[in-house]
Amino acid sequence: MPSRIWFRGGTMAGEFVARPYQEYAIRQIIEKPALALMLDMGLGKTVTALTAMQLLKYDYFDVSKVLVIAPLRVAESTWTAECECWEHLKGFHGSRILGSAGERLKALKKKADFYIINRENVPWLVELYGRKWPFDMVVIDESSSFKNPSAKRFKALRKVRPYMKRIVELTGTPAPNGLLDLWSQMYLLDKGERLGTSLTAYKRKYFTPGASNGYVVYEWKLAKDSAKDIYAKISDICVSMKSEDYLTLPPVIYNQVPVLLTPAQMNTYKEMEKQYVVELAGEELVAASAAAVSNKLVQLANGSAYTENGEVVRFHKAKVEALADIAESNAGCNVLVFYWYKHDLVALREKFPQAVVLKNAEDIDRWNKGEIQMLLAHPASAGHGLNLQRGGHMVVWFSLTWSLEFYQQANKRLHRSGQTETVIIHHLITAGTIDEDIMKALEGKAAGQNSMLEAVKARIRRYADNEAHKG
Repeated sequence: MPSRIWFRGGTMAGEFVARPYQEYAIRQIIEKPALALMLDMGLGKTVTALTAMQLLKYDYFDVSKVLVIAPLRVAESTWTAECECWEHLKGFHGSRILGSAGERLKALKKKADFYIINRENVPWLVELYGRKWPFDMVVIDESSSFKNPSAKRFKALRKVRPYMKRIVELTGTPAPNGLLDLWSQMYLLDKGERLGTSLTAYKRKYFTPGASNGYVVYEWKLAKDSAKDIYAKISDICVSMKSEDYLTLPPVIYNQVPVLLTPAQMNTYKEMEKQYVVELAGEELVAASAAAVSNKLVQLANGSAYTENGEVVRFHKAKVEALADIAESNAGCNVLVFYWYKHDLVALREKFPQAVVLKNAEDIDRWNKGEIQMLLAHPASAGHGLNLQRGGHMVVWFSLTWSLEFYQQANKRLHRSGQTETVIIHHLITAGTIDEDIMKALEGKAAGQNSMLEAVKARIRRYADNEAHKG
């Protein structure tokens, strides 16, 4: 390992001396042509990867052209901004392959130390180059976004995998919904050497069928001792590190804020819940139908819902008012608010016209400078890789998500290295609604499809029992 590994002093660009775990991770990237670096959120995986990229390119002369694939918001700001934070990366420049096709082509022609593209444009890039793929090193930031082997982005990258000399996957949540998520990520590393060359073969070897309808299996359960076998198979190309083992961060306070509806509003919710749930009675409940009902109920809990024609019906403002109370009682404290639906955003902007919707790197910069009092963000676009810890220490979940990955990643935008204050995470929970089920699932770290299915099943049973008693 070369001796020039530096350390940052303060918030401005400074020296970087790798912490022991970072030095180990850098060494692993250099020594192994394929590696999954499963660094917990806040451990500095971006600077670790950048340092390894720089060493491989200019000290070892082992790679010539490096591509970073990242979520859009991260591709727009995080990787280039990180270079500005560290003295040894000041001259290490990235070209962002973003925007229109013309803009992307122009970015590809620029002379740069590395190139950054958002994951949605990976199929375009693969089609552009085909067998003339020029990137001998590829870094996938948040590799869990390639967990679906049916997705275009995975299929595209799979085509050009043979032309890559090195590949690094970065993630803090490699298997957010279970070990089925690992197969495609491992395939991109070793082309099927460890877990098999197809998802079907992987399932048959390590899982057993669960819920099914005819030949269609909706749920796969781990076979006995399979988890241990899977971990053993991939251990040589995976490095896993947890933040609690290496960082001392300020504490986090999780707070549930009960949101109470009036009796009339509660009756409306219950009637609409019954309408959606009873429609499923007697049918085979699958993820798609459960998700549709769950979405409707979450919308109602938030205060609005889409009709069949796509129109928005507003029937309460209780959550908006609860957020207003939090903002008023914490005057002077900047707040990061997570929403899910477009009509949630409309309601929030009506109530808080001064709020800023997170869209680009300029918004991130303004937030971190303390210029934005309320930042509205969607966890799917702001949940990975963004550094927002300098702009505030309070989060409010206006709309909850079943996705444990989105939830954990979003919270880590503030609770990460560089945060100096206790992070407070408020959850607006509309009493007596599906919000309570989602919160229980998140607390139990079992959020996801199974929890959603069970919650909807419980409602079906409840209404069925009520009808039986009436009879």
